[in-house]
Amino acid sequence: MKLLYTLIPFAPLIAAIAAGLFGHKLGRVNSHRATIAGVAVAFFLSVVAFFKVVVGGAEPFNENLYTWMVSGNLRFEIGFLVDNLTVMMMLVVTFVSLMVHVYTIGYMEEDPGYSRFFSYISLFTFAMLMLVMSNNFLQLFFGWEAVGLVSYLLIGFWYKKETAVFANMKAFLVNRIGDFGFLLGIAAVVLYTNSLAYEDAFAAAPSLVGQTMTLFGGAEWSALSVMCILLFVGAMGKSAQVPLHVWLPDSMEGPTPISALIHAATMVTAGIFMVARMSPLFELSETALSFILVIGALTAFFMGLIGMVQNDIKRVVAYSTLSQLGYMTVALGASAYSAAVFHLMTHAFFKALLFLAAGSVIMAMHHEQDIRKMGGLKKYMPVTYWTSLIGSLALIGFPFLSGFYSKDLIIEAVHASTLTGAGIAYWAVLLSVFVTAFYSFRLFFLVFHGEERFDEHTREHLHEPGNVVTWPLIALAIPSVCIGGLTISAMPLGDFFQGVITVLPEHDTLAVVKEHFHGPLSFGLHAVQTIPFWLAMAGLVTAYVFYRVAPSIPAALDKHLGFLRRILDNKYGFDDFNQAFFAGGSVLLGRKLWKVGDQTLIDGALVNGAATGVGLISQFARGVQTGFLYHYAFAMIIGLLALMTVFFFLI
Repeated sequence: MKLLYTLIPFAPLIAAIAAGLFGHKLGRVNSHRATIAGVAVAFFLSVVAFFKVVVGGAEPFNENLYTWMVSGNLRFEIGFLVDNLTVMMMLVVTFVSLMVHVYTIGYMEEDPGYSRFFSYISLFTFAMLMLVMSNNFLQLFFGWEAVGLVSYLLIGFWYKKETAVFANMKAFLVNRIGDFGFLLGIAAVVLYTNSLAYEDAFAAAPSLVGQTMTLFGGAEWSALSVMCILLFVGAMGKSAQVPLHVWLPDSMEGPTPISALIHAATMVTAGIFMVARMSPLFELSETALSFILVIGALTAFFMGLIGMVQNDIKRVVAYSTLSQLGYMTVALGASAYSAAVFHLMTHAFFKALLFLAAGSVIMAMHHEQDIRKMGGLKKYMPVTYWTSLIGSLALIGFPFLSGFYSKDLIIEAVHASTLTGAGIAYWAVLLSVFVTAFYSFRLFFLVFHGEERFDEHTREHLHEPGNVVTWPLIALAIPSVCIGGLTISAMPLGDFFQGVITVLPEHDTLAVVKEHFHGPLSFGLHAVQTIPFWLAMAGLVTAYVFYRVAPSIPAALDKHLGFLRRILDNKYGFDDFNQAFFAGGSVLLGRKLWKVGDQTLIDGALVNGAATGVGLISQFARGVQTGFLYHYAFAMIIGLLALMTVFFFLI
């Protein structure tokens, strides 16, 4: 088993090295063959692992493979923990990555960095697999930083494009803020448990209840609360929660395949996975859980509102990701960890589908991304149309599709929570249902229906992309339809995560939902009697009226409510504030240090000051050298008297 689990992450790594270092010799075709083969091997071995662990009932694998360093009693090791949560994540990551790899053959066909791109996305897969398979905080942090590094390379893949360079630097810097908190959280774990291993940290967690640490101003804080909040700050960066969300929409500057990989199966899901894995710690701090609830609620609702006014096809889907990550975070705060990772799984399929469908449209429209310049694409791109419809319906939570089961489960779980902030979170996720349906079908109607808003040249060349693009769309559409109904009974409402995820009885909101659950069919049929269903339908109908029946209404609303539109267009001022305060403050600090440090101290005092001093001494010495013998004799007598005086006082 150790060999099997080792091959799963290292197959994509070997392929990434081959395409990255030897791509110029392998050629374009062999580069994509190598990386696709590497990810395919990882996927099929993940399937084997799933059957062994879940179907076969094998004991979780928890072993260390390599000891890097020992410092006192602290061991720095590389090891794997493979249990039900791990194999679920492995399947999602490798399947979505495999579909993205195949899709990339068509999307990046004419790009000069073809082999390099395949190397990066395969390396991305390796990093995410190392993260989810880790059994200790050292390896978790390695995978955490590795996905951040590769995302930096991929977002700025088109390095000659200024906006892409700005976006990847923004993503890198914002994630450093989150990662600093994450590193402090890991340090707190080591400080109080004296171990980096999950097993030791979780075993020691109950003994930490009641322990405090002294922070600012001598105030006493719960050690567990501080530890968990710091760990969650890391999740806020990776999973783009307010206010560390600003990097995610700008990541759209990268090629569309990486947008799908980042937003669906890797990186942004890392924070959700991490908190679920750390449930034995988070369950013991209601303060941390309430903090998570409120942050997730703010992200779900307010980021969804921005999606309503975006006109870039990829940015609409990006803000949808932000909102859906907010749903997952709210579920974590409500102790519905199983529901959070369940939504992570279902969301991975339909969000990857929507991004790849958006890329299909962009290719057909000759890289036009403004939805106001599209329309009527249904008859030109039938496969993209129907798969986009499936993805959109799954996203809004239409009954019996995968997104319905996971989203409604989260709403019900939050409704059952009694934690501080649960009431605000419930209304936020409830209202977000309407918002999600509105922006999803605003995009759908503007792109695929209505009048054609493009020129004749574009119309002549409009067609469905090749099979390497459409096959992944169809493959992702299948789980977008059925995976939720097939797994809800076993995964979030069954014993799938028993022994893996810890929930205290007083926090078990899913137990309340389970009391009224009578199977996926009944759950779907009951939907028509629930508020979320009618809110979703209201959002869909509103989008239909605004953009199909009476397109003059949005223009009239813009005229009368222009200030709201400007607030949303301005993204609540987060980017302006960050640019003015953090970026501007850094530039101002740099200028002050340059003025005072470089110009005044270094150049003025040290360099120029030394030169000036030497010049003054030289000028004085030059004045002494008169050439008159009696001047030199007088100087000798004065010097002799000075020496005699010193000698006299010393004795």
